[in-house]
Amino acid sequence: MLISNVWAAVLVMTVAFQAAAAETSPIVGNPLIEIPAGMFVFGRDEGLENERPRRVLKGLPFAINRTEITNRQYERFVQATGHRPAFYANHPLLGLDDRPVVGVSWGDAEAFCRHYGLVLPSEQQYERAARGTTGAAFPWGDGPPDETRANSGADPCCSGDARDGYPMTAPAESFVRGASDDGALNLVGNVWEWTRDPYGPYESEEAAESAAAFRVLRGGSWNSDRNHLTTTYRLAYDPEFRFSANGGFRCVRSVP
Repeated sequence: MLISNVWAAVLVMTVAFQAAAAETSPIVGNPLIEIPAGMFVFGRDEGLENERPRRVLKGLPFAINRTEITNRQYERFVQATGHRPAFYANHPLLGLDDRPVVGVSWGDAEAFCRHYGLVLPSEQQYERAARGTTGAAFPWGDGPPDETRANSGADPCCSGDARDGYPMTAPAESFVRGASDDGALNLVGNVWEWTRDPYGPYESEEAAESAAAFRVLRGGSWNSDRNHLTTTYRLAYDPEFRFSANGGFRCVRSVP
């Protein structure tokens, strides 16, 4: 009788754990990493004009996908909703199941996240996840990128190469040496990542004026030179454009 009760308790705990995991990870195979509230560095004064000013902000808690959304994960969304497929879904390299999905507009990415009860990250959430609390230049610290930490391109911008083992995108689970302190992968390199924010100067009304024109991509990609591979570089991009072979995304959830 005691053994039966023990097994019953184990079963209940297992079911409860699976339910909790399902709640915290709505995207199969891509867990959400919890980022606690606290002070963090946003922006930098040594970079380009649009990266300034450097500020220390108090961030709210949130959770972010461990990796970029993959082709396999995006295809499940397409099958469930009837949403249009990614532009490169059938590409022999870019369309591989374990590679980050590319060829998606800002609206496509936003629809995917919304389907799972999530949203695209803000620029502040991206930087907190990528830089930690101390404002590092890269997810792994302040040492420059190399072939073991990030999937990047040739030294002259902007073409791919295979020095890191991948001529184009790499599997989303690659480059574990480049992980952030919290355990997120490829926040720099592999593919540019959509954020939900409109592009504009950090401290200007121009941000509102440009909201309909551009959204911000972060992180650099497989064909980026190393000048584009910092945690603060901001790329303004047409949200309607869905033909980019180097642009993807991941999602976040706010934590009560």
